[in-house]
Amino acid sequence: MKYQEIESTFFVHNRKKLVNLIDANALVLLTSNDEMPETGDQCFPFRQNADFFYLTGIDQEKSILALCPHHPNPQYREVLFLLQTNETIAVWNGYKYTVEHAQRVSGIQNVQWLSSFDSILKEMAYASEKIYVNLQENYRFETEVERLELRFCRKIQQLFPLHNYGRLAPIFTALRLRKESVEIDLIKKACDITASAFKRLLKFVKPGVMEYEVEAEMIHEFIRLSATGHAFAPIIASGKDTCVLHYIKNNKICQDGDLLLLDFGASYANYAGDLSRTIPVNGNYTPRQKQVYDACWRVYEFAKTLYVPGMTINKINKKVFGMMEEEFVKLGLFTQAEADQQDKNTYPLVRKYFMHNIGHFMGIDTHDVGDRDVVFEEGMVASCEPGIYIPQEGIGVRIETDMLIAETPIDLMAQLPSASKDIEKMMKA
Repeated sequence: MKYQEIESTFFVHNRKKLVNLIDANALVLLTSNDEMPETGDQCFPFRQNADFFYLTGIDQEKSILALCPHHPNPQYREVLFLLQTNETIAVWNGYKYTVEHAQRVSGIQNVQWLSSFDSILKEMAYASEKIYVNLQENYRFETEVERLELRFCRKIQQLFPLHNYGRLAPIFTALRLRKESVEIDLIKKACDITASAFKRLLKFVKPGVMEYEVEAEMIHEFIRLSATGHAFAPIIASGKDTCVLHYIKNNKICQDGDLLLLDFGASYANYAGDLSRTIPVNGNYTPRQKQVYDACWRVYEFAKTLYVPGMTINKINKKVFGMMEEEFVKLGLFTQAEADQQDKNTYPLVRKYFMHNIGHFMGIDTHDVGDRDVVFEEGMVASCEPGIYIPQEGIGVRIETDMLIAETPIDLMAQLPSASKDIEKMMKA
């Protein structure tokens, strides 16, 4: 792994928290992610299942975790199953976990090869009344690809049809929302690497460079600083594509006089950073670009103060929509009379130019567990990202940072410039 090994006590603690939330006499089963095929003879780079990593720290395919805390045999209360390596695998694919290494990383003492899974599973299942299995549950996302965890669930239910079954997803949501200090440090590290890449870009961007050249500078800094890579597909959108929320082609020339919207983040130890800035390609905003940018920045500065315990993303949305309405009237996007007539529950005029929400929870996943009505607690992390998009003018602006929820909210990328004058100053330095 590129990242520094995480102390196993973190994963031991996470398993204890989960066990405290399950029913008595229950068995917990989780599987790692699939290796996803890319071409006829190779796979995409492997990305571990977030929940599996949260409990084990194991960053490898073909792995299974079984927890049976009530089992009369202490050896079967925690078992980690791994792919057994051999000389051929080592020659062609490199290092895989040894038993000793997996014990050190996870804190699990009983590490077995996958060939032992079926026989040990029976011992654990027959001593249990209920089996908890895991499926990633996200109302915002749907895929036609059948995940390994779904196939794994079906296999377990076929083997043990008379057991009661439980969902792990709600438990993981409750656990992963509030970050441990180790996680906050990892997110800070991802944010620091992201910030370093942005500073590099400010010195690189100029008229005539390609969007993908900007991406190359970005990934160079990520890898140099030991990030795994991108936390998500980076958005490097110039000109009219600043108004495309998820533009990822990154294949155009950055033209003199255009804006360049950057939305990107480093992945470090599977934890994400997420940053947006909108910069002038030539180093100077036009008067209208600056007017729009500064309006977005004022909302951004206001919104950051709201990331306190007791708030929710939806509550912040409402407050931000109200301020956005005032800014949009000043920008001439609609009149005060039209603003007064709009539905203050849905803000349709505001939504025309600010289509997304103020933010999302962050952690192992860039869009981490938790919905917009989750009440903020100290130790949660969420993005703050107001945007203004005016397609008819070819001007799109988004400003984003990552906030640690606290009585005095903490901007995890406060070291970066966000005001228009500061960005112009740094681009000229």
